[in-house]
Amino acid sequence: MTRTRRPAVVLAAVAVPAALVAAATAVPASATSVPATSVPEHRHPRPGSPTALHLGAPGLPESRVTTPVQRGVTRTVVTRGTADPALRWVVEVNMPALGSSNDPDTPTRSIQDRAAADAQRARLAGAGFPAVVEEVRRPAAADVPAGVLGYRLRLVERTADKAAADALVARLKAAGFASRSWYSGWDGDVAAKGPWTVNVITIDPRTFRGRLGATYGPDLERREKTSELAGFTRATAAINAGFFVMDPTAGAEGDPAGAAVYDGRLLSETVAGRPALALDPKARHTRVVNPVWTGELVHAQGRVRLDGINRVIGLIRNCGGDLTDLPTALPLHDVTCRDSAEAVAYTREFGARTPSGPGAEVVLHRGRVIAVHTSRGTVLGRGQTSVQATGQTAAALARLRVGDRAGVEQALTDDGRRLDRTGTTVVNGGPELVRDGALHVTQKRDGMHQPDNPSFDYGWVLQRNPRTFAGVDRAGRTMLVTVDGRQLGELGLSIPEAAQVAKDLGMVDAINLDGGGSTAMVVRGRLVTHPSDATGERPVGDAIVVR
Repeated sequence: MTRTRRPAVVLAAVAVPAALVAAATAVPASATSVPATSVPEHRHPRPGSPTALHLGAPGLPESRVTTPVQRGVTRTVVTRGTADPALRWVVEVNMPALGSSNDPDTPTRSIQDRAAADAQRARLAGAGFPAVVEEVRRPAAADVPAGVLGYRLRLVERTADKAAADALVARLKAAGFASRSWYSGWDGDVAAKGPWTVNVITIDPRTFRGRLGATYGPDLERREKTSELAGFTRATAAINAGFFVMDPTAGAEGDPAGAAVYDGRLLSETVAGRPALALDPKARHTRVVNPVWTGELVHAQGRVRLDGINRVIGLIRNCGGDLTDLPTALPLHDVTCRDSAEAVAYTREFGARTPSGPGAEVVLHRGRVIAVHTSRGTVLGRGQTSVQATGQTAAALARLRVGDRAGVEQALTDDGRRLDRTGTTVVNGGPELVRDGALHVTQKRDGMHQPDNPSFDYGWVLQRNPRTFAGVDRAGRTMLVTVDGRQLGELGLSIPEAAQVAKDLGMVDAINLDGGGSTAMVVRGRLVTHPSDATGERPVGDAIVVR
């Protein structure tokens, strides 16, 4: 399916009829195993034909097992490679940090230029810790040229035992050096032998009789596990979906950090320039889109431009807002931009009450102002919305009076066509991975290339992590994919590897979704992936669900 197809309409919150559930459970669970084949690198697979993944060292053993989930829906498990005894635990030493975040998936280590790396190596040598400086190269992306990203610093001593590496980290800490133990198989520039486990949910619109959509749970500002969201919607299959706020200092936890539409209800604005995944209820028109959001408070005296919807005012997670935001109006992943003068709209889906603080807030119902508050924070009733404002923008709201005509007007469009239509589902993501059948990683456009913080590119893009991504193949089938990682038995993927795997699976358009500890897939009520967080499955902002 190409990107030029008409926009889809999708129903995101419809329960599957009992008869359909019964029919789905009656499908025999006979598995088929597909042996790996040897193909030239980057050759596009024929629709429906299995193609060995170009992942890790060439010629690795690979198998595929496919089982039915419900009518028109299958799960395929691709296993590739075996454990590599040659891989070692290493100790990577930090240089002066270039940034920090409370998000556990944000790389806290840093790589630097050669001079900084050499200086830190000299300090280590003086303390009795021989180290080596290693060049880190980045491959070309659609909008980033190939080249040297920077230099990392690792101790010369390597070990097959994590405990030994952790002991070295403790010795370094006692000597005043920050470091971490790291399994070299997680380096995206290593042709490792595996293993990898790729879980693929495939939805064939020709035979699919269920519903495809997404859910955020009871409200936006609380997080739930993917397995809980699957249970909440009685889904037969589910994967984690878009990026969201995790750190309370960055906004309301669980709030989508990008565009979000559920059952046609537009509940979160875009990160400007970033792609999103659009779904329809029958899985007939899955598309990767580049949405544009606009919003205004319209009243008798004029209009007030909105900066967002259903997020903590003044905090713009992943940036991509407007020119008044600091430090940038461009997308910047895992960074929270700020703005002291904003206007943000709220619906009841946000949570129990709107955010509190100084400023102004007006409450609207049926096209009229029903309350004007000189500070922020209120409980919204059924059918009510509100608009908050801070800084100079608050004065425009303070002039409104109870009884005035006023309403919120907003739209989410792609090439001028509305995406916030009845039934539509839109979840945020990035970067784009595949476009029109070719590798197309939009790393810079989507804020995953940070020239002032190469550590981010290094850890988030180039090294292997758990990944979740989705797309559509040439036959129009929707594909939802998870790959476990950051474990000895599950290496994960770099972003370039994720793009190649999406292409090898037959996708002609694909987008990366939230990953890391968020990566999860649930099939028939069972978590079939292995979360990388030490605490187990992570609560997330939303999930794509198949009913």
